[in-house]
Amino acid sequence: MVEHSGGDDSDEIWNSDDELEREIDNYQSSPMHSMSETSGGPAGVEHSGGDEIWNSDDELEIDNYQSSPVHSMSETSGGPAGTTSPDFIQKGISDEMFASFIEMGFPSEMIVRAIEETGGPTSEPMLILETLFKFSTSDEPSSSKSKVINHLIGMGFTEENVLKAIQEYGDENIDELTNALLTYAEVEKMSEPKEENINTNDDDNLYTLSSDDEGKLNYSNEDSILHDLIKMDYSREEAAKAIERCGKDASVEEVVDFICAAQMARQFDEFFAEQDKKELITNSKKRRVYNEPSRRERKPNTATANDELIRLPNPMIGFGVPNEPGLMKHRPVPIPDVARGPPYFYYENVAMAPKGVWAKISSHLYDVMPEFVDSKYFCAAARKRGYVHNLPIHNRYQIQPPPHYTIQEAFPLTKRWWPTWDKRRKLNCLVTCIASAQLTNRLRDKLERHDGVPPESVQKEVLASCRKWNLVWVGTNKLAPLEADEMEKLLGFPIDHTRGGGMSRTDRFKSLGNSFQVDTVAYHLSVLKPLFPNGINVLSLFTGIGGAEVALHRLKIPMNVVVSVEISDVNRNILSDFWKQTNQRGILREFSDVTKLDNHTIERLMEEYGGFDLVIGGSPCNNLAGGNRISRVGLEGSHSSLFFEYCRILETVRNKSADMRRR
Repeated sequence: MVEHSGGDDSDEIWNSDDELEREIDNYQSSPMHSMSETSGGPAGVEHSGGDEIWNSDDELEIDNYQSSPVHSMSETSGGPAGTTSPDFIQKGISDEMFASFIEMGFPSEMIVRAIEETGGPTSEPMLILETLFKFSTSDEPSSSKSKVINHLIGMGFTEENVLKAIQEYGDENIDELTNALLTYAEVEKMSEPKEENINTNDDDNLYTLSSDDEGKLNYSNEDSILHDLIKMDYSREEAAKAIERCGKDASVEEVVDFICAAQMARQFDEFFAEQDKKELITNSKKRRVYNEPSRRERKPNTATANDELIRLPNPMIGFGVPNEPGLMKHRPVPIPDVARGPPYFYYENVAMAPKGVWAKISSHLYDVMPEFVDSKYFCAAARKRGYVHNLPIHNRYQIQPPPHYTIQEAFPLTKRWWPTWDKRRKLNCLVTCIASAQLTNRLRDKLERHDGVPPESVQKEVLASCRKWNLVWVGTNKLAPLEADEMEKLLGFPIDHTRGGGMSRTDRFKSLGNSFQVDTVAYHLSVLKPLFPNGINVLSLFTGIGGAEVALHRLKIPMNVVVSVEISDVNRNILSDFWKQTNQRGILREFSDVTKLDNHTIERLMEEYGGFDLVIGGSPCNNLAGGNRISRVGLEGSHSSLFFEYCRILETVRNKSADMRRR
């Protein structure tokens, strides 16, 4: 997706009960766990700029969250909101008292026991509370682990799944546990029996992947694709919208890729819908006044004045890619004079944004037409992105050695186990989370019920999971998700680039899922090598794990100065480690918050280092991703509005550069 991060910088380690309780309180106050039904009032959420920013573009992400078993606290405590369980009525316990204790995180069984031991429902509330705290420090539900278990059960997850998740992931990271439990819920939903004749011979109803061209499926009519998507458990509305967005001529693979990518991209984000809508109403005018760059007096480019002219190309090869026909030497729409470099700029975001977004992005970046590229032409995984830049496009070249273009080339050990009926040659977009062990075990059990080639209905179900979660074959009937080092390889990063330095396995997946595809970006930046033989000064915004810096290094373009702006401490550490491990001789300056990099500081840095030759970055795509149906408010969203910070900073750099040239 985009190269940025805005979330937690390390694993959450709770060193005391108080810290754990504070973390649980924060989690319960989130939109994902509304307390409105137990407390009697609406759930209020404040989402600060330091909260986790989820981006994936395509650009996925999890429908699991929409269909998760998360319920209100009152439902898990004995009945619907506003009612009391008959057992509690017999004991004379009031709704308010019981709901208050539930809200504090105590399980219902413990509350009943505490009331009984303190003399019944007529006991003083403080006495009951003291007894509850006593129980909390006793041998039964005593540890932080027990509190986490009770909390997750209170969220509506089954005790069996909670214990499985803790056994597999530990009890230290509640975010990782919740992610695993939501995955379990999706697996259980998928495993529900369906009335289906597995021996059907109706080929039109099968979802098979048989094309030699990267597993693409080509159907002759829209109804057939819609029917196949519905059979794959996608809703009719979701399938119809995806077909409309991708075009009637799109293949089933492309539509499935879009849906999965869109689902993953809206992880958690849809739960901030109300906040985004309020911000849209109250802050949009302020953003226009304070965040949008001052636009020079110029006539709008006729190519971008009408949004209908900015369409996603098919194939998505931009101005040309290696080893494919259609390579251009000149842009179809020339760069306006006002946008010509140096300094050069390079902006990236998800290709499948809401209608009008790319026209607006282009209009704020000097009416430069975007270049849309799918990274499947550079590696073994798809990654559909749009790039607005003023770089030359002639004499581009690919970094060497070239990447592997198919799954089997990238991971040759999988060839031994790859079944003939799995025709995949490319992976879908690499995202921020992976499939659970429970899902892969369920698929294995389903396959082992059959000797030899499984029925086509089983093939269809297994392949749907493989595409959704990017599963690869690692044994007979044995599937597994990609590991972080395998994702690094596909994205063009050095092995172990994200390993260590306080970065958890979950953090690695998140950061890699939000990064640049290095080979794609390097191909575009390769034109800078002859222009800057003595080195380049770079202003890197939303740096993430340093995709741009790795690309320049692999191109062997010396980086004299890199001023990096990245909000994640862990990601900043990764870039710093890369800088040292590759023996860079230039200067690395790191800042944390793009909104606090004021114009005066930018001008001072330019005076200190002699200006910037390249401004590169990609702002958050949370409010742009295709499946974010609730808070998909475009560039006015709380996260994606950071695009205007990129514009502000770029305008400052270009104005200052013009002043420095006139001296």
